[in-house]
Amino acid sequence: MMGLASYLVFFACVVLVLCILTMGLNLQWGFTGLFNAGVAGFYAIGGYTHAILTAAPSPQLMGNFGLPWLVGIIAAMLITAVAALVVGLITIRLRGDYLAIATFGIGIMIQLVSLNLESWTGGSQGITRIPKPLSTWFEGSLTYNLFYLVFMVVVVALVYWALERILSSPWGRVLRAIREDEMAASSLGKSPLSYRLQSFVLGSTLMGLAGALYVTFIGFVSPFDFLPILTFQVWAMLIVGGSGNNRGAMLGALVVWGIWAASGVAVSKWVPPSHAAQGAAIQVILIGLTLVLMLLFKPRGLLGERAVVSRHLVW
Repeated sequence: MMGLASYLVFFACVVLVLCILTMGLNLQWGFTGLFNAGVAGFYAIGGYTHAILTAAPSPQLMGNFGLPWLVGIIAAMLITAVAALVVGLITIRLRGDYLAIATFGIGIMIQLVSLNLESWTGGSQGITRIPKPLSTWFEGSLTYNLFYLVFMVVVVALVYWALERILSSPWGRVLRAIREDEMAASSLGKSPLSYRLQSFVLGSTLMGLAGALYVTFIGFVSPFDFLPILTFQVWAMLIVGGSGNNRGAMLGALVVWGIWAASGVAVSKWVPPSHAAQGAAIQVILIGLTLVLMLLFKPRGLLGERAVVSRHLVW
């Protein structure tokens, strides 16, 4: 029974991290129409920045500065924001498939850098001994994970509240206007490039925050945490839950990660070790099937975008 409780708490913490990640993508795609296919890359920047700054010193690595946890979180968001600004300035003029290809390539590049820059990232061995805040206050892993679960609920609630506030403001209404008709928004004096860049940077900053919170919880980071399949998973979460709706983004994170985790447990129990590679493909197939069924029968997702009714002008 304790084992089941531990797994459920672990599962819930991961889902809450993915909620922040999916809400970041929702800001970019659901509200602005930016096709960011480099989600895993910005997630990795946040995770590695936090790990390099806060992990206990190691003679094998140039980083591992042992700085306080909060410094690592703030730095992870700032470094991810700067990286997103640089990427955005280069790619933001691209549209649709071209933006997706460019950001996907950047995401792959970041993952490869984390794999090969061994003196800083530990290469394929990753970085260990990443501190967990207030861990000395708790005796067992389950009690600490329960604390972290409560902490993550608070963080997700704050992120959701902040996003809802800014998206219901004139700034958020301009994003929707640009998404629907960029030329019309431009003709009324708004700069689509500027707003698209702001949305891209803010959404990516949330991805960096999610990466830092994830490595804090796990206590370890490696390049294999940020494979391209992660970007596919997050996009599936947003589509299944419903883009343009932050509650839908969070519901999608729960549903898709639930399918992924449950199928992983089933594969490990029922598929022989000699066919483990083929069994792992079942997880991807199930997520793909879920996407197809959702697009066929509920194309707006489980919780589609709500209509915004306002007596005021968009701006």
